[in-house]
Amino acid sequence: MTDWVDLRSDTVTRPTDAMREAGLRAPVGDDVFGDDPSVNALQDRLADDLGFEAGLFVPSGTQGNLLALMAHCQRGDEYLVGMDAHTYKYEGGGAAVLGSIQPQPIVQADDGTLPLDKVRGAIKPVGDPHFARTRLLALENTWHGHPLPLPYLAQAGALAREHGLAYHLDGARLFNAAVAGGVTAREIARHFDSVSVCLSKGLGAPVGSVLLGTQALVGEARRWRKVLGGGWRQAGLMAAMANHALDHHVARLADDHRRARALADGLRAIPSLRVETPETNLVFVTIPDGTGDALAERLARNDIRIAGRGPRLRLVTHLDIDDEGVARTVDVFADFFA
Repeated sequence: MTDWVDLRSDTVTRPTDAMREAGLRAPVGDDVFGDDPSVNALQDRLADDLGFEAGLFVPSGTQGNLLALMAHCQRGDEYLVGMDAHTYKYEGGGAAVLGSIQPQPIVQADDGTLPLDKVRGAIKPVGDPHFARTRLLALENTWHGHPLPLPYLAQAGALAREHGLAYHLDGARLFNAAVAGGVTAREIARHFDSVSVCLSKGLGAPVGSVLLGTQALVGEARRWRKVLGGGWRQAGLMAAMANHALDHHVARLADDHRRARALADGLRAIPSLRVETPETNLVFVTIPDGTGDALAERLARNDIRIAGRGPRLRLVTHLDIDDEGVARTVDVFADFFA
């Protein structure tokens, strides 16, 4: 098999041998009946670690976010969300299609925060039948690789509580944000009523996310998970691999961040490129117009994969990217733009 340097996403990671072994050894049961001990252990562990009452193991971050929206909101309700947020822009409109929930998008600042004056202005008057009922404020962490500032999380949470809104975090890269900020994931999660934690990105598990919240919210989400066809059977094999990732792959996210900085530094030396300074594992590079197709083909001939054709590229470091892969990528970019 070709040893690709795959920079398309941190979702492309392959389970390590130790992770596969953990899955093979896992005790299992029927999770729809709540009988899978490995799934229960994963849910309980993350709930305890992040300070919530309960957790629910789900197939994907998209489903975890959708279940949160459907558990917090009813038909005709509204949630406030970033204009470019994953829950609004990249999850197939599931909240509108399946939950009959109206999004109210807000233009984000460059750091991914929603300006609080804009949030306040978007909240609809209570009791006025002309408007959808505003029920939820949703944020995303990290945002284009940038951890959301902790003081902002507290301020946005206070605003949500002031107006009786629930507060949800799409924590697709929650642990990247925590490692980059030198804080625990709990310190970030404690501000929210619910958090969806992805296990198949930087942590390298093969599949799955966990939705965290109160017992009542998770109970409602469990019902909707079944409605959406997301009930697991012997999912303990995957849950055990996710538990292995939590044991062994959190601290090492710092390696991904270091390699992202090395990649950015190497590309920044190429005059025709504009490279943004990464804070975590996402490197954004602007290339000259019209060069994207030829660049992607040159990279592919050197066993390097990227997503998109520019002019703004996103390159993602992860568990399967090593120092040699970073150096090879910089060399091919430099040769192409020489």
